[in-house]
Amino acid sequence: MKQDNVSGGRRTLLKAAGLSVAFVWLATPKPALALVTPHRQAADAAAAAADGAPVFAPNAFVRIDAGGNIRLVMPMVEMGQAIYTGSCMLLAEELDVDLDQIQVEHAPPSDELYGMKILKAQITGGSTSTRSTFTELRQAGALARALLVSVAAAKWKVAPGSCLVERGVIHHRPSGRSLKYGQVAAAAGKLPDPGPVKLKAPSQFRVIGKPMARLDSADKVHGVTKFGIDISVPGMRVATVKACPTFGGKLVKFDDRATKAVRGVVEVLRIENAVAVVAVHFGAAKRGMELLDIEWDLGANAKLTTKDLRDGLAASQATGTAIVGREVGTRPEGDLIQATYKLPMLAHATMEPLNATVHLTADRCEIWAGTQVPTRVVANAARITGLPVDKIILHPQYLGGGFGRRLESDYVDQAVEFAKLVNYPIKIIWTREEDIAHDIVRPMYHDVISAVVDAKGDPVWYGDRVCSATVLGRWRPGGMRKNGLDGDAVECVADIPYAVPNMKVEWVRHDMPPGLLVGWWRGVGALHNLFIVESFFDELAHRAKADPVAWRKALLRNNPRAAAVLGLAASKIGWGGPLPPRVGRGVALGEPFGTKVCAIIEVEVTLQGEVRLRRAVVAVDCGVPVNTGSIEAQIQGGLLFGLSAALFNEITIEHGAIQQSNFNDYRMLRINETPDVEVHIVDSAEAPGGIGEVGTAIAAPALGNAIFAATGVRLRELPIRRELLAHGRHASIEPNDADARAAGRPA
Repeated sequence: MKQDNVSGGRRTLLKAAGLSVAFVWLATPKPALALVTPHRQAADAAAAAADGAPVFAPNAFVRIDAGGNIRLVMPMVEMGQAIYTGSCMLLAEELDVDLDQIQVEHAPPSDELYGMKILKAQITGGSTSTRSTFTELRQAGALARALLVSVAAAKWKVAPGSCLVERGVIHHRPSGRSLKYGQVAAAAGKLPDPGPVKLKAPSQFRVIGKPMARLDSADKVHGVTKFGIDISVPGMRVATVKACPTFGGKLVKFDDRATKAVRGVVEVLRIENAVAVVAVHFGAAKRGMELLDIEWDLGANAKLTTKDLRDGLAASQATGTAIVGREVGTRPEGDLIQATYKLPMLAHATMEPLNATVHLTADRCEIWAGTQVPTRVVANAARITGLPVDKIILHPQYLGGGFGRRLESDYVDQAVEFAKLVNYPIKIIWTREEDIAHDIVRPMYHDVISAVVDAKGDPVWYGDRVCSATVLGRWRPGGMRKNGLDGDAVECVADIPYAVPNMKVEWVRHDMPPGLLVGWWRGVGALHNLFIVESFFDELAHRAKADPVAWRKALLRNNPRAAAVLGLAASKIGWGGPLPPRVGRGVALGEPFGTKVCAIIEVEVTLQGEVRLRRAVVAVDCGVPVNTGSIEAQIQGGLLFGLSAALFNEITIEHGAIQQSNFNDYRMLRINETPDVEVHIVDSAEAPGGIGEVGTAIAAPALGNAIFAATGVRLRELPIRRELLAHGRHASIEPNDADARAAGRPA
């Protein structure tokens, strides 16, 4: 693969020639009139002009110049999920070119041109990218091909159907003539939109469904890929920031005499709730911040603790007004089996800490940042600066991890606020400690789930009363349902794969104290609800003295796709075979993000309560698999991400502030702790499902069920507490188990 397959856009290519062209925000402040489409839209001409005016730009995605160079303008951002490669595969399939012929560039911010049909805006998240563009990007390629072939066919006076295309070269075999795309691009650019186009049948796919190498791998290996944190512009200064450690607290004053004595420190800036130390390099800024003597007004949350939050959540769960998410039938008479589950707040801890670079002048504002919400960033910058949106120039960058954290714009907003105070470009970098201390955390949850079973132990009714804060209610209030329901709070519990005739799922809203914001986290509602539903259904299976796989299979009589992944995973791991003492296998099944998935995890639990991950098998039916190599990688990475959270992670509050600070006390699985993860992909012709969050969402219930199988201890709260798993319920912590000693959980 060529190392230049991915770039920052046409503007980057033009800079090499001494020119500078940057995309501007093309959408208006009003709601978008259209979403992604392969056909021409009103804003296409302006977008193409800003993109170097290629001779062939039939829609918002495809650009071909007279030299035959092909570019794909990517509506989604790349944050490790390999969407750039997958999207290129969709285009290449219908355009009849190979991946090494396509240059990728970041799209400009525009809800009108690049709004995702599921999220209704230019947003990358929720495992929606492929689902939103699978048809549209293929149609964009097919439409472009139809126009290009029609020019060649007219020139040769032959039927377009008698032509074929290989690697961007149009051939007419009977006459032996051929033309490259670049040779007909200008003429094709003058043709009207051809209307509906025919797409290939799956049997004709030569790219889709294959394990293709990532287009961006070579650049990343060579260290030339630019992330937001890598940006450097002429005259730039670097700053690090500190905000009040308590939720809602404010800056009172500071003494910067020691800070200004640090070599390289330029100045110290303040806004309402934060201070920035600006220097010629990050090391000086960080050292200067360490010496800054700051006085904070800790505010109303100065005494807030995790226990306060937990107690409030439990009280609301018990007595709060519930909103019904879904109700089918009525609860029959019979014994009620009930369990309470609790999940903690979680931080994102992306590998690349939050950062943004801003250059604000009297008439324009340039921003360099990795963001999942480019149009929101632009709109907020316009509000903060008072400039029109067409004077806000966003240069989207690669993201060193998102996990939902960069669905927020607070870190860019803050950088713009500081940029108002200086006359030079300023790069703001949050330290890891600041990143975690001021994360917009995953909500905590308190669920009471229950069931009525028949004589065989099969559920004839189940109910779940979910209690949590709302992410959607803050992030996009208009997305709440008319009855006030946050649909994310009941995802994968209001709809389950099993045939249970009666159910009632409800949600109790419990708002966090002012200043404590909750946000999206990889797996969103499915992450929380699959742990609870699959753990509880596993309880029901064991209570019925049934094999957990066979018990689930019997409840999947109306769901053959889910039954197939369950059977596939069980077969591949050898379910039912003998295992040593304190070794167990746990199964979990779900349908998050339109994908059917089953994970089976094998663990060993030592006498001291340490959990050792031995093996994991995941079967997945995500509909048409676009890039099987990326699917495997996403499931593996997502599963390990979810296992890390279940084993180790929680955000706790003391004196109104987050206690965790870095990977020493918010840790991840290490290489020596990582199991082999086998991924088996079902060859399907169904519509594509999401994949980026599926592995994360299914990890915790499979782990918890495996631990139960190994120890007989049912865990209804995360993260896992090793003292509950030790033989005789007494854990001995070895001297080198520093993390376990600090947190009271597996080392």
